[in-house]
Amino acid sequence: MELNVASWFLALLPVLAVLALMVGAGWGGSRAGSAGCLVALILALTVFGGDAGLALVAIGKSVLLAIDVLYIVWMALFFYNVTNEAGTVGLIGRSLPRLTADRAAQSLLIGWVFVSLMQGVGGFGVPVAVVAPLLVGLGYTATQSVIMASLGHGWAVTFGSLGTSFVALTAVTGLPGEALAHDASLILSMACFISGALVVYVSAGWSGFLRSIPMLAIVGAAMGLTQWWIASNGMWTLGSTSGALAGAAVGVLYVLSPLHKGSTQRAPAPSNEGGRSLILALAAYGILLALAFSVNLIGPLEEFLDTVLIQIEFPAVATSFGWEVPAEPGRSISVFGHAGALLFYAGLIAFLLYRAAGYFESPSVWRDIWSKVRRSALKSTISILALVAMASLMTHTGMTQMIARGISETVGADIYPLFAPFIGTLGAIMTGSNANSNVVFGALQQETATLLALSVPIVLAGQTAGASLGSVLAPAKIIVGCSTVGLGGEEGPVIRRMLILGLIPVVFVALVTFIRLHGA
Repeated sequence: MELNVASWFLALLPVLAVLALMVGAGWGGSRAGSAGCLVALILALTVFGGDAGLALVAIGKSVLLAIDVLYIVWMALFFYNVTNEAGTVGLIGRSLPRLTADRAAQSLLIGWVFVSLMQGVGGFGVPVAVVAPLLVGLGYTATQSVIMASLGHGWAVTFGSLGTSFVALTAVTGLPGEALAHDASLILSMACFISGALVVYVSAGWSGFLRSIPMLAIVGAAMGLTQWWIASNGMWTLGSTSGALAGAAVGVLYVLSPLHKGSTQRAPAPSNEGGRSLILALAAYGILLALAFSVNLIGPLEEFLDTVLIQIEFPAVATSFGWEVPAEPGRSISVFGHAGALLFYAGLIAFLLYRAAGYFESPSVWRDIWSKVRRSALKSTISILALVAMASLMTHTGMTQMIARGISETVGADIYPLFAPFIGTLGAIMTGSNANSNVVFGALQQETATLLALSVPIVLAGQTAGASLGSVLAPAKIIVGCSTVGLGGEEGPVIRRMLILGLIPVVFVALVTFIRLHGA
């Protein structure tokens, strides 16, 4: 199909429909994603020369891709709700500030390290909902609390939620995680320092920031380097979780050491609170790490768990304009060795452990946990299914390639690296998540990088890093955070201030992507 302004606009129309409905009409991701999918289907069957067979193949592949992501989404929510119902999340959050009376250090431990841990194992709005009230309890204003909790975990989103967003990127691009993890984790690990700096600036101003530079450097290095090393060595599902746990360990040691000027003004964190042990509270995360590392490092165990695979062979399809997609297998899903399965195993063991310890008060706690999982995951499930189907239809009919051609012919290779992270950020702000942005724009960025002869892994690293940092600026997430601290209906000032501060790490990532690409 010939590329002109009209055809380029029509190819872009499904994406524009999603963005317009979410921003202009205020629709949620599930409704807007479904509408975008419908627009893509109509265009595929009419303007872009597809037929029913092509549509069925595209949608069939998209279902497997979506299941691959949603398996993690549902089980991450299960794991989080098990620990939250046991009261361990609040115990950990309340224990950290008792280590030091220094306000700047407290804000970093809770609004940077702990919130990143919550993103690592939970995500989906959980970090801000849990951490913002804790910060209010420490004496910060409601506005400060929402901003710190939001900006503090932006660096951890891509490899958080057991790598949901990263898995989405590998799914829509068809590239192996090993090819993408190094650059994405490297750029986000550098952005970790910026996230921490913003938290301490909001908490204690410039004086607090300057006083906290040693802690920022030491704890940031622990979190960033750990995430980079873990993700680069094939364990990207544990990137943010491992990084945050390393940051927590180093952060605690730092505030207890003579290096920290506030070390003489501390009250030791209690080992027991209301019958709950801090060590036992941390056990769930230790179980998760032990299971995940065992599967990744013990070959026979990994092979055993991967014996049951879901995989479907799809036939070749072509449009009437000659755009062809060869025969290929769909996304392979390991039923028992998937990251989602590991989350379930860890959550189940933690559930049995906390029940034996008497941490659950309700006799119907198992049913309550799954009820909360269903309520939390339903909209995300519909949104991801619809958006992945939309992206698959666009790819199978050449729409994505046409958009990329238009961009590549308009924006030169020299400056495109500066745009790539902002495209990811825009997608995350409009769709509400890093994963959705990667689904909508991942294949487009891949195709554009190929046409411009740029490094695809680095461009995609800019995409997901921008989306990671931009996801915390999504109005939907800010509204949820505000509702937990009594700011419901007063989100405007919070959003305005967050946009000003939140774009700083995106600019940083754009510059790093530019330097990486031109130095590659």
